[in-house]
Amino acid sequence: MTLAAPADATVFHAFRRIAAAHPERPFLSILPEVAARCGIDPIELSYGRALDAVEAIAARIGDAGYGHGHRAGLLLENRPSFFLTWLALNALGISVVPINGELRPAELDYLVAHSGLCLAVVLPARVADVAAAAARGGSAVCVVPSFDDEVDAGLAVRGSGSAPRGLAQLVRAASAPPLRGAPGIDTECGLLYTSGTTGRPKGCVLPNAYYLIAGEWYLAAGGLCTIRHGEDRLLTPLPMTHMNAMAYSTMAMVLSAGCVVPLDRFHPGGWWDAVRTSRATIVHYLGVMPAMLLGAPPSAADREHRVRFGFGAGVDRRHQSSFEARFGFPLLEAWAMTETGAGAVVIANHEPRQVGQSCFGRAAPELELRLVDEAGADVDGDTPGELLVRAAGADPRRGFFREYLKDPQATAEAWAGGWFHTGDVVRRDADGHLYFVDRRKNVIRRSGENIAAVEVESVLRRHPGVREVAVAATPDAVRGDEVLACVVPVAALDDGARGVLAHELVALCLEHLAYFKAPGWVAFLAALPLTPTQKVQRGELKALAATLPGTPGCIDTRALKKRPH
Repeated sequence: MTLAAPADATVFHAFRRIAAAHPERPFLSILPEVAARCGIDPIELSYGRALDAVEAIAARIGDAGYGHGHRAGLLLENRPSFFLTWLALNALGISVVPINGELRPAELDYLVAHSGLCLAVVLPARVADVAAAAARGGSAVCVVPSFDDEVDAGLAVRGSGSAPRGLAQLVRAASAPPLRGAPGIDTECGLLYTSGTTGRPKGCVLPNAYYLIAGEWYLAAGGLCTIRHGEDRLLTPLPMTHMNAMAYSTMAMVLSAGCVVPLDRFHPGGWWDAVRTSRATIVHYLGVMPAMLLGAPPSAADREHRVRFGFGAGVDRRHQSSFEARFGFPLLEAWAMTETGAGAVVIANHEPRQVGQSCFGRAAPELELRLVDEAGADVDGDTPGELLVRAAGADPRRGFFREYLKDPQATAEAWAGGWFHTGDVVRRDADGHLYFVDRRKNVIRRSGENIAAVEVESVLRRHPGVREVAVAATPDAVRGDEVLACVVPVAALDDGARGVLAHELVALCLEHLAYFKAPGWVAFLAALPLTPTQKVQRGELKALAATLPGTPGCIDTRALKKRPH
């Protein structure tokens, strides 16, 4: 597989080129059941009609004074307005900052202030929340609701002059004027936040090249992962706040004139109905999904679908083979990070795939990699080591993120020695197949969400009943990992008092963090495993965390982790 230089300068240029060539082909499909849950109308939007809407939205935003070099937040979930507004902003050279709707006020405050937004287009019910976050941080942000109907009739006609209520409210916030010149391939296209290991999420600056190369990588992958131009319909339950949905799903369909079918989220009971109704030929998955789907009774309709392959990561090794045998299509395990994009992506898209062994394929010639021990020395044979990656050729950062926003030190540390340090521990067999082993970074992977343990710890320490606390991942049969908090209380507690404190700690986290970051287990200990310098021994803590659920003093709080809205 050899990747050529991107043919387009921006994501919008690529979309416009495809829309001009294939105006009648479907670009975006919102299923009736998804539309009902979102309170919108179902729709199958063609490329031509979408282009008309995008250009009309871009004209309104540009007339309000926003342009090249600005950033705009989007809290729009997986709705048509996200796709159309993103493309419109990109046409103007405005970077988009997708906002996870699960963020609590403190998290939202940080994102709005750190990203330097000057504009935010959000769901009507969330306008007050985003405006309040901007006010608390002293940021000048114009916050407007998304348009009333997801594809307003007035936007469907080029030059109609009509505008939905939200965009009609646009005013120029006090910010720097737009940059001169047209946006290009190196212009910032998006700013995605990813959980770090040292507290606050890091903002990954992603240029247009990042998205275009990701889409082109997908089209060039081939093998079991072959994309058919103008024919494929890709169903994804992943949120548009993640790089997979934006850079892989959307860009692969745009560049191949295919159709994106976004779900609001994964619903196990309605999954196969959505697959069949959408006529999906490709599905994207999270590792937790196969286990949930296998839990349903076998049905004669299990293979009544058009899916050729699933693209995802983290499937439980116990379930991959049985899922493929029952439902009749391969789950192609892949590895990538927000930071690496398609500059370093690996997928098991050729046989033998080593099904059921946590194998994610072999590196393509475009990728160079090393496996190193904790001292940075290369490991021998199939000894596990941290995965270091870079693009082959003259530009080792081709396809990668540009930098961590406002954090040159973290960027330099990530690229120490000219290699990107992934923090993932991997082993390689004699044939070059790569197998995921563990995470060296202090990050918990729950249902596809990366959670920084130190971020959860910082909230738990606020409770006056906590003397010491450390957070780690504990295995979960459904969600991969669950958050476990090891707590040393300030005073000895009986069983009843432990239960009360555990509930208070979860409530505290739900107040300040997205619900999925709250502990699903709270274990009360006499002491934490510490080094001679009084630092938590993370390796020992992780091993301990795997043994604690179900033991006395470890309280199951998973039922308390409910979405707040």
